[in-house]
Amino acid sequence: MYIEREISQEIKIATEFFSSLILTGPRQSGKTTLLKHIFPKASYVSFDDPVQREYAMSDPRGFLDQFSESMNKVILDEIQYVPELFSYLKMIIDNDRNISGKWIMTGSQHFAMMKNISDSLAGRIAVFSLLPLSYTEIISSKKKSDIKHIEEFLWNGSYPEVVVKPQIRSHWILSYIQTYIERDVRQIVTVENLTQFQQFFSICATLLSKEINLSNISKDCGISVPTVKRWLSILEISFITFKLPPYHTNLKKRLVKSSKLYFHDSSIVAYLTRHQTQSDLFNGAMGGAFFENFIISEIKKIQNNNKNNAFDIYFWRTRDGMEIDLIIEYADKLIPIEIKKTATPTKTHARHLERFITFENHSKRVENGYIVCTVKEKIAISKNITAIPWDKFIEHIKGN
Repeated sequence: MYIEREISQEIKIATEFFSSLILTGPRQSGKTTLLKHIFPKASYVSFDDPVQREYAMSDPRGFLDQFSESMNKVILDEIQYVPELFSYLKMIIDNDRNISGKWIMTGSQHFAMMKNISDSLAGRIAVFSLLPLSYTEIISSKKKSDIKHIEEFLWNGSYPEVVVKPQIRSHWILSYIQTYIERDVRQIVTVENLTQFQQFFSICATLLSKEINLSNISKDCGISVPTVKRWLSILEISFITFKLPPYHTNLKKRLVKSSKLYFHDSSIVAYLTRHQTQSDLFNGAMGGAFFENFIISEIKKIQNNNKNNAFDIYFWRTRDGMEIDLIIEYADKLIPIEIKKTATPTKTHARHLERFITFENHSKRVENGYIVCTVKEKIAISKNITAIPWDKFIEHIKGN
């Protein structure tokens, strides 16, 4: 079953203007499936195949020459295994800059590969990232009668294989984590003690939607602060986690400086934190953190999938206790948002939004705020604040 991806149209357009394209993203996010669907006539090579990998590494020019006579597009899957190809691709592309979109690659985004792209293919390549499925992608693939409650979205996560076959969830996640740690982490950077990295990974899961305290993680894991920073970067560049920075314009020293930690997929966090059921996850001590992570990761996917809808995202917290979970900044406006796992929003939930809106430095740009929660319909909390159902909020930002 193929699920239509929102980024498809932008990829098609990019191949009309760029000589090459690379689609990065986490393992199993559907990169190969997407490209084969968009370009069904393209030649396809996977460098997971050791024979093809050896050929390309030992004779990169000869490998690429086999496609020189064909006008078909060429999909080179898992290009990070053969960095030797980049300089030869540059020469082939430069010999005929009139050919657009012939070379299409997929790969994991890590430092070495992206450095090769910057050095060899700058100005010649369009770079896209495919994150796990968004909420709107998931519901568009289902019959209305099959759409479940938010607990199921949090429990099953958003990787295509589990969305299509939820019965394999536990086995799939275990395999994914093992493969990620034992294979992908080793490729990105040398980690001597994988057991210690597994412990670090699990501790990061408990920090879902919280500010990152490097010293605390260092103590809990028994590793140095520089190692914590390095390992956090591994999670981020391999699309397991992302950071939400603080909003600080015109607030100077009043704001804390550390970022907050979020995961692109909630099912991995549920597994690492040993949640046993959907209800346990949603109604337990981490339920609010999972709900907040879900909303912010969905906004991150909207930001990633539609470059025409450009905005930045932040959180806001001052040392005197004021906090807002999400600030969406467009070129000409700011939208402050509180995210609360409640069906009974009150003025108490809105008090920091009201304070933010009344800040003199923001008053000309800030729009009315929202409390994103589990209400069924919009509710006016005050003149400036509206409580909004979480699914309606996602639709609102997507169409904004």
